[in-house]
This record gives sequence, C-alpha cells and structure tokens, in this order.
Amino acid sequence: MAEEGFKRKLTAILSADVVGYSRLMEDNEEATIQTLNVYRNAMSTLIQQNRGRLVDMTGDNLMVEFSSVVDAVKCAVETQKEMGKRDAELPENRQMLFRIGVNLGDIVEEGDRIYGDGVNIAARLESLAEGGGISISGTAFDKVKGKLEVGYKYLGEHNVKNIKEPVRIYRILLEPDAAGKIIGEKKSSLRKWKGAAVAVAAMLILLAVALTIWNFYFSPSAVELTSKEKAAAALPEKPSIAVLPFDNLSGDADQEYLADGITENIITALSKIPEMLVIARNSVFTYKDKPIKIQQLGQDLGVRFVLEGSIRKADNRVRITGQLLDAATGHHLWAEQYDRNLEDLFAVQDEITMHIASALQVELTDGEQAQVRHRSTNNLQAWAYAVKGYNLYERITKDDNAKARELLEKAIELDPEYAWAWTMIGWTYFIDTRYGWHRPREESFKKVLKYGQKAVKLDESDPDVYFLSPLFGEKNTIRL
Repeated sequence: MAEEGFKRKLTAILSADVVGYSRLMEDNEEATIQTLNVYRNAMSTLIQQNRGRLVDMTGDNLMVEFSSVVDAVKCAVETQKEMGKRDAELPENRQMLFRIGVNLGDIVEEGDRIYGDGVNIAARLESLAEGGGISISGTAFDKVKGKLEVGYKYLGEHNVKNIKEPVRIYRILLEPDAAGKIIGEKKSSLRKWKGAAVAVAAMLILLAVALTIWNFYFSPSAVELTSKEKAAAALPEKPSIAVLPFDNLSGDADQEYLADGITENIITALSKIPEMLVIARNSVFTYKDKPIKIQQLGQDLGVRFVLEGSIRKADNRVRITGQLLDAATGHHLWAEQYDRNLEDLFAVQDEITMHIASALQVELTDGEQAQVRHRSTNNLQAWAYAVKGYNLYERITKDDNAKARELLEKAIELDPEYAWAWTMIGWTYFIDTRYGWHRPREESFKKVLKYGQKAVKLDESDPDVYFLSPLFGEKNTIRL
C-alpha cells in the first residue's frame, strides 16, 4: 500500500541561481532568456548523468535532489566548469554566473515537493556563494572530503535564518593546484593525548572555580561585564548600522575619492529609509585605515550591523564588494560583488543599499515578504515610501490607513511600475470598505478592483495580489 502524506529522509540538496539576473534581464530580456535556456539544458544533462532529480525550477533558480552527496557536489563542480567554458565565449557584461549551494540534511517529502531545514540551508548556502562558486555545508563536507579532485576552504560557522544552530560552511576550490587541500581548518590534537586530557580537564575545573571566585568578589572586570551587558540591552530596537569606509584596492592613492564617495553615498541613502538608524559619516570615518574588531565596533557605536566593503578601479571598470555583518557575532548576513563600468557607479550604490535594506528586514522584521516589497522596483525612494506606508497600514486605524495610502501613492509617482505599491493601495481601499471608513463603500470597492487588477498586470507573482484576486471575477462578491 502506498504511503500517504509526509515522509522524512536524509538527502543531498543542490540549490542554484544566477548572480545579477535582474540586471541581465533589464539589459536584454530576450538574450538573457535564450542564454538561460541553453545553460539549463546543459545543467539538465549533468544532473541526469549524476543521478539527480530536478525538484523545482522557477525564474533563474533551480533545486535538485540527490541520493548521494558525492554525486551532488560532483554535479555542482561539473556545472561550474561547464558554465565557465560557455561564459568565456560571451561578452563580459552578458556572462551568466551561477552560484551553487549543496547541503546534506533531513527533509520532508510530500509528493514531488520537498521541504524542511535541509532545503532551507541549501538555499542559504547558495546565497553565500560567489558567482561561479560553490558553498557546501559541514555535513556535506564530512562525506565528500577526499573523494573528489577539488580543494576546500573553511569559512567558519555562520548563523542562517530560521536555523537554530550555526552551520559550518566550506567553499570548494576548483583550481587544479588546490586539489586535495583543506584551507582554514585547525586540526585538533586531543585524540593524541587522551590520557593527558583527563588530568588537564581536572586542572581546568579547579582553575575555573578559582577564577570564578576571584571575578565575583575581587576583579574590577565584573563591573565592566555589567556595563557591556547594559550596553547590549541598550541597543536600539530598530535596525542600526554602521557603514565603514570602503577600502581602496586600486593601488592608486588618487582613487581614494571613489572609496570615500561610495561610502558617503550609501550612508546618505540608508539614512532615508524609514525606521533605520544609521551612524553618521563623522563617526565611522574615524575608523578609516585602522584595524577593526567588528564586535568591539558594534559596542563602541551601539549598532547591531556593520557594512564593510572595497572598491577596485581598472581603466573604465570598477569592482565593488560589500558584506553585511552581525556586529554581535561577526557572522556574515549578506555579501555580494559587482563588476560594472565606471559610469554605472551610482546605480551600483543604489543596488547595494537595496540589498542591505532587504537583508535587514528579512533578518529582523518582515521575513521573506521584505524581498517581495523591493523586487519590483529599483527606485530606493519609492521603496522607502512604500515600506513606511505599509507600516502605517498595519495599524488598522482610519487616520493611519489614509496616511499609508498617501505614502504608497508617492511611491507609484516615483515608479509607476511598482507592482507591490499598487497592490497595497488596493488593500487600503479594502480596509476602508471593510470598516466603513469611506462612503459610499461601493466606490472604495471599485478602487480595490482597479488597483488590484493593475498590480496583477505588473507582477502576477506578488502573493498579496492572490489574497485580493478572489474579488476580481464578475461572479465574486464581497459582503459590504
């Protein structure tokens, strides 16, 4: 008899997507789709050859399941090598770089779909990988090390969203001379000293007791510890961030203005975002060209997050990197690299700012829905108006609902194609209708339909539209 419902199993998950896919689509939609289809066909062949099963393929993302983690990593390696060959035949601005994450973990299976922490970790690993690179979890590394002709670089433990325990992460090194190497791991010698370990442990226990008594009764550091705890408790509730001066890696001191300029512009842009505390330029520039410990910086400035980055200019091209760090742990939350023409510098600054704002909202406030809010706009000010409007909308009062609509209307004035803002205006009219705040109510309902239909035309993938969509049909009614 066939098993019904859910079942669990241990499996290897490969998650992949395209770096800068939105930029490629904006630049040349038809060429991007054609290239993506060609690359997908090549990947499908490699997946079949390595005994994988394609679980999902939406947009530029795909997810594959393997019964063997060795097969999964081997498929990832072969994919990146094959894609690298194909990219070499394309102009640099049209190259399609995939990033891949591989995890071995427990998943829940329902029909052809899979869910669970094992899937979530694979997706997070993918987001931490570089373009053309592969990140794998510690569970995958433990099973594949020594079995493939590749090297590994240990990136430490990272906290990933919705996963309780930190995840060990390794980057696969594809260079031939890296094969067999493991970089960054410190091998423990405890196994060689099992006999001495017992005696050492006993001594450490006695020492710990003595130090505890000293610290509690005599050490002035007890006061310092209390101060640090108070400082941590005093951190602002809303997202707080310090943008450190970007490093100039151009090897030319005359290019220092580019690094300073992009730092200042990102600080200014982030400062315009509602409900975000941004440390002023004068404070962060005191750390320029100085060795910095992120945790100490977080305590000194009273922030939860730190952005650091670099810029390298060569001829008319710039490479900008940015990484968002948790100031309490030093762990990476988001990292990205941008290769652009010099004239695109300002667009890159806005792109970095949007990614940071989204990452902070995903981590702290609104979960994955934050990604929906900025996905359909590249206008930072429009996004800021829309988010502030949404926050007012959620209060469900007559005055706040009216103010929310005003802000959302400002958002679509700046970006008439901003689907999510159109959707939320429709929701403000729905609330008017639901609570009788606007007369006649039938007029509000007509506007619900008007704005909802507009949003659907712009972006059918917006989940908020789906909740309004039952109202769109002629046969459907609403109880007024």
